[in-house]
Amino acid sequence: MPNWKRSVATTAIACSCVLGTTNASFLTSSFAATSVVPYVDDSALVSSTKTAQPEVNVSLAKEAKSAVIMDATTGKILYQKNAHKELPMASITKIMTMLLIMDAIHAGRVQWTDQVKTSEYAASMGGSQIFLEPNESMSVRDMVKGIAIASGNDACVAMAEHLSGSEEAFVAQMNQKAKQLGMNDTHFVNCNGLPAKNHYASAHDIAVMSQALLQYPEITKFTSVYSDYLRKGSAHPLWLVNSNKLVRFYDGVDGLKTGYTQEARYCLSATAKKQGFRVIAVVMGEPKPPVRNAEVSGMLNWAFSNYTSKLIYPQGHVVAKAKVSKGRVDKVEAVTAAPVGFVTQRAAKVSYETQIELMKMKAPVRQGDKVGELKVMVNHHMVAKVPLIAKTSVQKANFIQGFGKTVKKIITFGTAD
Repeated sequence: MPNWKRSVATTAIACSCVLGTTNASFLTSSFAATSVVPYVDDSALVSSTKTAQPEVNVSLAKEAKSAVIMDATTGKILYQKNAHKELPMASITKIMTMLLIMDAIHAGRVQWTDQVKTSEYAASMGGSQIFLEPNESMSVRDMVKGIAIASGNDACVAMAEHLSGSEEAFVAQMNQKAKQLGMNDTHFVNCNGLPAKNHYASAHDIAVMSQALLQYPEITKFTSVYSDYLRKGSAHPLWLVNSNKLVRFYDGVDGLKTGYTQEARYCLSATAKKQGFRVIAVVMGEPKPPVRNAEVSGMLNWAFSNYTSKLIYPQGHVVAKAKVSKGRVDKVEAVTAAPVGFVTQRAAKVSYETQIELMKMKAPVRQGDKVGELKVMVNHHMVAKVPLIAKTSVQKANFIQGFGKTVKKIITFGTAD
């Protein structure tokens, strides 16, 4: 029996909410995805697994080779079509490139104002580009702008080399990150999506890495821009126009990335937020841009018309304190390793409760170690199970500290913390 358990129950009409995020470094990548148990027997709720569900009885994305709609808060799949089919992804690759850049910025390994020098190799990239010259320097912020808006292949390679020393080393990190996120249908060969053998992803995996990128809300300050300039005020300013036309023509869309090659056809990972409910819609292999845009618009309309999400706790939220024996301190704060919530049909009345189960911990405890689980029960069914992890490390007590704690407990008859 768990040594500590708490339940909080409430009845409410499912409401929309804003995803909370955290920049704390203690959140380990192994818990980046919510671990959940499928919900059964209640039409008001969406099944909670992050893998694709049986196809909903609705006709969406008819022309796409594959498609997925995901709730960005919880990672729940709302709709899928050939969700795990491995397909070329073209420039949607850059979502992972931007994710690693954002990871590096938030880890303090690079600053927005740092200057990135362009190698001859980076400048030689074809396809969409921001026309970097060999030895040209540009800030990290402008490089990200060039990737997010103009899909600059040259900017991707320049950033890869700046962060990892070589594109090859950076791509290895991309594949490692994909593995950490549970992207089992994905393999990267380059950082920009130029045609290459054995470079592929599934619509499901693209939704997963899109959700991961959106944990950095500031990325939408770039991906939501329809047009802007690079080298403004210089003799050779470059006008950037976003190939994701939905950021201009669909209310609420603020990203993320388009892709096109002859092999991949027209792809898009789009995200939109209305009344706090954020959705990710992915299509792959569309025949033409107008068809792609119309089908993604239809997917977003369907999602916003039928569903909303309830966020209970954001990622990194302190929900309890786990007891630690033989440590310098007796307790460690337990935080959610992923957002905690669920998806319901719009206006559906549901009741939910949370149950927290903590493990018996013995020092030393490392920052990010699992210390328990939080379960979400909706209408008496478990719909989500999220790991709780240690917010800080707890070192083992030395002899003097241990002796002092023992004496204190004797004096206080074991009531001291």
